Amino acid sequence: MSSQTSSHKPRVAVVFGGRSSEHGISVVTAGAVMRAIDREKYDVLPIGITTDGRWALTADDPERMAIADRQLPTVAALAESTEGGVVLPVDPTNREIVYTEPGSVPKALGEVDVVFPVLHGPYGEDGTLQGLLELSGVPYVGSGVLASAVGQDKDYMKRVFTSFGLPVGPYEVIRPREWEKDPAAARKKIVDFAGDHGWPLFVKPARAGSSIGITKVDDLAGLDEAIEEARRHDPKVIVEALLRGREIECGVLEFEDGPRASVPAEIPPVTAHDFYDFEAKYIDSADGIVPAPLTPEQTAEVQRLAVEAFEAASCEGLVRADFFLQDNGEFVINEINTLPGFTPISMYPRMWQESGVSYPELIDRLLQAALTRSTGLR
Repeated sequence: MSSQTSSHKPRVAVVFGGRSSEHGISVVTAGAVMRAIDREKYDVLPIGITTDGRWALTADDPERMAIADRQLPTVAALAESTEGGVVLPVDPTNREIVYTEPGSVPKALGEVDVVFPVLHGPYGEDGTLQGLLELSGVPYVGSGVLASAVGQDKDYMKRVFTSFGLPVGPYEVIRPREWEKDPAAARKKIVDFAGDHGWPLFVKPARAGSSIGITKVDDLAGLDEAIEEARRHDPKVIVEALLRGREIECGVLEFEDGPRASVPAEIPPVTAHDFYDFEAKYIDSADGIVPAPLTPEQTAEVQRLAVEAFEAASCEGLVRADFFLQDNGEFVINEINTLPGFTPISMYPRMWQESGVSYPELIDRLLQAALTRSTGLR
């Protein structure tokens, strides 16, 4: 049933949680999104994915989805059942969501018009969920399979940016077989990289976000431990040189006439942390400066680069692009996030709020764009 030809309110399935290490922050993001959705205009069906991959029916209770006592919420705590599961049929002619529970007759939950995925990291933000939704023929918010995969993998993201002439900082990649078969050779590759670019280095999981699994390494002594920490989240590791300068972020949102950039924000140096890590972002609520104190020329340049990054990766809907403004005055793109955080302190909605797009309007614009966009090749 198409929401464009029916008088009923479009039904939004908000899908959150997931199997990645960003499970908890995804739940927090979903709570914020569900609070902002206009219930006069949309029906909402919350679907949580547990850390072991079960699709669970959860209560529509955003208040239980917030950080409490420095603890992140989980889908398991919100699920209406410990065994029941939600099934999305992989059939473009049928958008009927079904709920099954052992020993009970499957229950139809009705059709879904659009999915708002607020999953972060692998198994959700990386094109896997987007592929399932393409097979099911269900419209969804955000980028498609390719852009989502590119946006998740920092290695290939940087390769795409480089091919489009966007400025990227120095980096090295340690692939799984390299570390497993010959760690001494992999270690030497990083030491040689440090010889060219200096210490400290940042050792990161190649396909994770929210600053999880990242270690700032000051010398060779901490390297192996940093690699193993990154590999706890992803067997592929990326090593980046320290870029001295200011951290600048910029939001991109797709309008009817194409993508536009928000006013940029600046992430000030955090004094209680070595860098802008997970604790600083989500637990200790580091304050970003919106708008960033830049010259008009710098603002225009970072906005141009953000839109170019959006286009280079074939993104749709929304992106947060992160940059370093180096001491020499040049911008370098660090990464893009195709499903940036929507928590109350997240930079993406704050940048658009400052640009004249309120939080509810932002959510509505994303849903309307998804409802009018076709699935499949486009």
